[in-house]
Amino acid sequence: MRRVGIDVGGTHTDAVLMQEGKLLAWSKVVTTPEVLEGIRTALRQVARQAGGGQVGLIAIGTTQLINALVERRRLAKVAAVRLGLPSTRSLPPFVDWPEDLLECVRLRVDMVEGGHEFDGREISPLDEAALRRLGGELRDEASSPDGEGLALAISAPFCLVDPSHEERAASILQRLLPRASITPSHIFGRMGLLERENAALLNAALTPLARSLLTGLERAVAEAGLHGPLFLTQNDATLMDLERASRFPVLTLSSGPTNSMRGAAWLTGLKDALVIDIGGTTTDVGLLQGGIPRESGTVIRLGGVRTHFRLPEVLSIGLGGGSVVTEEGGRVDVGPRSVGHRLEREALLFGGRTLTASDVAVALGRAAFGELARVAHLDAELLRRADATFHARLEDAIDRVKLARGDVPAVVVGGGSVLVGESLRGVHPLLRPEHAQIANAIGAAMAQVGGEVDQIFELSRLSRDEALHQARSTAIAHAVAAGAAPEGVEVVELEELPLAYLRGNAMRIRAKAVGELSRTGGEAHVAG
Repeated sequence: MRRVGIDVGGTHTDAVLMQEGKLLAWSKVVTTPEVLEGIRTALRQVARQAGGGQVGLIAIGTTQLINALVERRRLAKVAAVRLGLPSTRSLPPFVDWPEDLLECVRLRVDMVEGGHEFDGREISPLDEAALRRLGGELRDEASSPDGEGLALAISAPFCLVDPSHEERAASILQRLLPRASITPSHIFGRMGLLERENAALLNAALTPLARSLLTGLERAVAEAGLHGPLFLTQNDATLMDLERASRFPVLTLSSGPTNSMRGAAWLTGLKDALVIDIGGTTTDVGLLQGGIPRESGTVIRLGGVRTHFRLPEVLSIGLGGGSVVTEEGGRVDVGPRSVGHRLEREALLFGGRTLTASDVAVALGRAAFGELARVAHLDAELLRRADATFHARLEDAIDRVKLARGDVPAVVVGGGSVLVGESLRGVHPLLRPEHAQIANAIGAAMAQVGGEVDQIFELSRLSRDEALHQARSTAIAHAVAAGAAPEGVEVVELEELPLAYLRGNAMRIRAKAVGELSRTGGEAHVAG
């Protein structure tokens, strides 16, 4: 089956065509201010090499959504609905958001009676009458009577124990506002009301942009002459179809780093290694465990907002090929400011006036692009100190990500991988595989289909082994339902956590299964 992978970064857009694990064609173009134009260009180049035609899948990882959050643009206003009164009043929704983001996103906050205690008892019965009144008010305020353009997020305490109040509230509001986008927080499946609620609020704010983006992606792919089912890659490096991506775009925010990590695993065959992905603007450092990116178990801030849901544990620093090199008072700095996608206009190598990390690497003979003569005049001591600063920042990031002392195997990928010297402190061996510069697009093309379960079991009703078996079986079934070939699905994560405060000797079990997209699944949309 032929597979196309696309990754849109801040500096470059990469596309590859793979078949049966072999790289048939690839393209790397500068990311354009109008992102879809860069995607069209990269795809057309790949299509010309491949002869166009039908492919089994087209998988895309994009930074547009995370950039919109970071830059505070094109975000929807969100109505926050929390079920929990008379509890939870002291810390309302949006309580810890940055002021500039709050101005962009907050529409209104409504707190309604409902929700559950940690042991499954109701805090209070769900106030359905209040929800119907709220739906009427929102319908009156909306630009259309069916709620088109409205974004809502619904949260409730301990909804992972019992999501019924969130589900009922969503059902009531959806009937009153059939075209509104509604995000219930239990979809994101982690403990912690505020962090889970924040994930739902961010998701709601990104939904209109995601729908517009997906429409544009479909058009760009068709205009490039390629035809096949289109998917987005998720934060955990698995596939999701366009319908699910349009409802839960927050699940794609970190797909760029995870695509690179999966690509590094494919290029080297390593299942456990450190991955250093150096782009034009940033460097992402993360860990592969069992061939998949290590998942974060702690709170992560997205755009300044505390969240806790399925995200890779990746450290990002402002260091890349476009990083600006400055000298002041005898001190040489590299980054975090970058020329980004303007590298080919502003770097010295290309006739510009800005000294960048790429200029330093070419002048030192570590890379070969641009015009060497344009950097031949650079002072040798300046080059040495800039290079040392670049590597010191990189080594500090590596030390912060490693889980143990001593050297660990590492793979360096990305367009900026050529900037790294022969060795880095704290890693051995340091691998720089062929096609490292397009590892992100390869990771997207080779993405698998995933299924996950996060469930609380009462061990007074069944044994621990029975609970673990049920969790494994459910995760596998979810992966198969999402389009994975049944014979190749395997459980890659299994986590159990005793919950002493719940009745019935409760145990929370998380299981994750992944498998290759089936050939028949490639003709249908993956459910996620």
